[in-house]
Amino acid sequence: MDRVMRLALGSVLVGLAVLSLKVVAWRVTGSVALMSDALESVVNVATALAVIAALRLARRPADANHPFGHHKAEFFAAVLEGVLIVLAAVFILREAWDGLASPRAIDAPWLGLAVNAGAGLINAVWAWLLIREGRRHRSPALAADGRHLMTDVVSSVGVLGGVALAVATGWWVLDPALAVLVALNILWSGWSVIRGSLSGLMDEAVSDDELVRIRRIIAESAEGETALEAHDLRTRHAGPVTFIEFHLVVPGETTVEAAHALCDRIEAALMGALPDARVTIHVEPEHKAKHSGIVVLS
Repeated sequence: MDRVMRLALGSVLVGLAVLSLKVVAWRVTGSVALMSDALESVVNVATALAVIAALRLARRPADANHPFGHHKAEFFAAVLEGVLIVLAAVFILREAWDGLASPRAIDAPWLGLAVNAGAGLINAVWAWLLIREGRRHRSPALAADGRHLMTDVVSSVGVLGGVALAVATGWWVLDPALAVLVALNILWSGWSVIRGSLSGLMDEAVSDDELVRIRRIIAESAEGETALEAHDLRTRHAGPVTFIEFHLVVPGETTVEAAHALCDRIEAALMGALPDARVTIHVEPEHKAKHSGIVVLS
């Protein structure tokens, strides 16, 4: 089992622990705001399970029906997470509406706040770890899970401060009002997760910085060789894999063996910088040169 999968399994265990603590905090106090915080942790557990399923599917090798692999499965998990987040927000808004209509005092507030704070601290540490490792291993599902947990942490801090203020002032309407703010924050988080995942499903190109890096690698790898230019550079990403395609123009008298050796050199350089790259190079004769568009070799 690799590190990414171990982290995904760890998310389930951490999510269950945090959920248990938040449910205790909610049951002790009866707070609508703390209930909303606990409900978001239910989503955390559900999405952690979805991430595990997606990671297992994404690691399956390419087959006849999926010749480019199953890497996009991770994006589907991230979309599912976004949908679940939105549904949780809708439920919270419904409960908050009842609380606004009939606000009531909170029971044992300081005990509930202490328990909830402990759960938030656990979430903060785990979210930071997931985001860091998700970026390192280029796992969109893992990174999305971490970002969602960090949003949960931010909302938990707001809930703790708001409930403490309600207890101190006796303004119990603050409790359901905070739940509304949590729900709106969750909605924004859900939209961000869905938007980021849809970009991957739509074969969005790599970032501008990454594109500049790829162009530089191609130019430096072909320097001093027979290549004249490279054009029609296209990129896309699917999970940890980056697909790179371009046309390489060489003089018409270049032998197949020499052109193949040059392609191997460029491909090795790209895969050295991007270990999960999949490179496709189409060799063209000199009269196919465009002298415009994306020219990466001078």
